[in-house]
Amino acid sequence: MLTPAHITRVVGAALEEDAPWGDLTSTALLPEDVRATADLVARESGVFSGGDVFSTAFRLTDPAIVVDLHVGDGDEFGPGDVLASVAGAARGVLTAERVALNFTQRMSGIATLTAAYVRATRGSRARIVDTRKTTPGLRAFERHAVRSGGGHNHRFSLSDAVMAKDNHLAVLQGSGSDLASALRDALARLPHTTHVVVEVDRLDQIPAVLDGGAHTVLLDNFTLDDLRAGVAMVAGRAQVEASGGVTLETVGGIAATGVDVISVGALTHSAPALDLGLDVRIG
Repeated sequence: MLTPAHITRVVGAALEEDAPWGDLTSTALLPEDVRATADLVARESGVFSGGDVFSTAFRLTDPAIVVDLHVGDGDEFGPGDVLASVAGAARGVLTAERVALNFTQRMSGIATLTAAYVRATRGSRARIVDTRKTTPGLRAFERHAVRSGGGHNHRFSLSDAVMAKDNHLAVLQGSGSDLASALRDALARLPHTTHVVVEVDRLDQIPAVLDGGAHTVLLDNFTLDDLRAGVAMVAGRAQVEASGGVTLETVGGIAATGVDVISVGALTHSAPALDLGLDVRIG
């Protein structure tokens, strides 16, 4: 998903937003021939993500700027570690600095939070996945960061899978449609590669979902006891996903119920940006 073309398009738009008519401060104050070097330094521990994005911000600003990455996406680091080095014209380095940092801090924050969720579920069968609760326009960046942290991706968009949630089921019920029949009819029309997920919020909804042939039963905001009961009811006939109010404090208990997937919106909508700095010097 995070292709070079997509990175160039999004980072280019960010640079244009930040300096639509150039960097007035750098142009007014800095001699054109002054060169600078800079280190991307971690102020706290974390997991790195966004190396290609960081490099692209400088390349698009000035193709002559050289960026050396000292860590790869998914690598852990500690306070004081130098994650990358930058060298080139001072004007270009300072023009690209904020955009490069914004992306890398955001992506590394997501990767770091995801890694914490993965550690909390270690030893279980559960896979930690993200959701569509992403920053508009930055989904590929944020989804990549989840993978950097050891997590997995849910469907990328509404076009990628059938996922019937509570509002879909409410419309079906209101129209007098039978859920199991509606699912069977949909599966008969869909390509055989299309994955079908159905969200339920009560145990008594599960039999109809299984009867309809869904591939995944999503148990939303279930208690731990009901999650265990839901896993037993499904009995391997479909994947079982848990979602709703998942936190670092609760995810371990959820994983222990035997679910296959735990979707966590907080990975992308609540991850704090990691504290990374660009230390610049002349030369």
